Amino acid sequence: MLSLFIILVSLAGTNAHLGAVARGMYCQNGTTGTLNLNSDAFVEPMYQLPFEKWWFHGVNGCDKVPPPDGEFLELPAGGQFIAELVDNQAHSTLSYGGKHATQWVNGATYDESNPYNYKDLLRTTGSPCISNPNMHTQNQSRAAGTAFAISYVSDISQVTMDNLVVFSVAYNSPWQRVTTYEVPAKMPPCPAGGCICAFVWIPNGCGLANSYMGGFKCKVTNSISNTPLAAPKPPVWCEDSPSNCTKGAKQILAWHQLTGTNIEVEGFDLAGDHKSPGYNGKCGFANGAQNDIFEGDANNVNVVNSPPKTTTAPPKTTTTPQKTTPQKTTPHKAPPHKAPHKAHKAHSGSSCNSNSHKRWADDDTNIVRKSPRQLSNHRWQLLKSRLEW
Repeated sequence: MLSLFIILVSLAGTNAHLGAVARGMYCQNGTTGTLNLNSDAFVEPMYQLPFEKWWFHGVNGCDKVPPPDGEFLELPAGGQFIAELVDNQAHSTLSYGGKHATQWVNGATYDESNPYNYKDLLRTTGSPCISNPNMHTQNQSRAAGTAFAISYVSDISQVTMDNLVVFSVAYNSPWQRVTTYEVPAKMPPCPAGGCICAFVWIPNGCGLANSYMGGFKCKVTNSISNTPLAAPKPPVWCEDSPSNCTKGAKQILAWHQLTGTNIEVEGFDLAGDHKSPGYNGKCGFANGAQNDIFEGDANNVNVVNSPPKTTTAPPKTTTTPQKTTPQKTTPHKAPPHKAPHKAHKAHSGSSCNSNSHKRWADDDTNIVRKSPRQLSNHRWQLLKSRLEW
């Protein structure tokens, strides 16, 4: 009997999915009213459900179990916050004092420095997709991206697709447990009762086109702006035509549900895979804080790129002008050379020198200004100097 129990637990772990855990979450410790530190109610995937079932994870009543009064997920304007992406609350710091939490989403430990050991422990044998933990991806570079959205209402029943705005995206996640999200600096304060936030993501293949959505009571801290968020618009697939991406505030992605969907795709993406909408550049979402979500900011478009580019772009943009500013324009403005062949001899040690090429161009310009007889003599001298050079 004990062996059978272990087998069943192992199978349950193999099929586990991923959601976000943090203070202020709905259905912390389960949905039954009894303390359950091993709860995985928040990670149940949603596919082909009516709106009221997938919206804020209504399929199992997560939306009916709010956090304790006064407990919020804090969002520092212009700063960052952390969410733990796990397959079970037991693998987070919200259960058992965090003693079962590791670097990874399933509480396990893997040796990334040994690719064979790492691959074996992730049980990818027979499939390129990582199945345990069930990340719905082949590797970190192909992880679809996760996001947080916010609605400036305090009652979860008042949240709609028209007032829930994506404000932060983390490319190439879920991957490890601790995941950082950036908050736009212009985020206004929430009402006295706080705001409602949602954690959302859609996998990039590797299984069914499931959707994940979890609710949070949240509040913005350190706010210095009262500029309201703009009404969000549905995202569109725009990988092959970035100019067609939805500009400004965007709704969450709703795909492959019975009702309430806001995006449809068909065909293949530029990598040759079946199209799968996600919180990444393919649907116009920038990595990090979504700084174009405020009223009047529709033209303040986020730069859509990958995480490595966002971290290296600032140094490149500051150093590039310094390299291009000193332009050698003097040779073009200087009077024509009186003895071009002597100048070439002086540069005989640098056949690829850019200045020597400019001088050849000046010589050809001087030819046009000479009389026919002078022209013939000059060409002979010029040819002779080139041969000597």
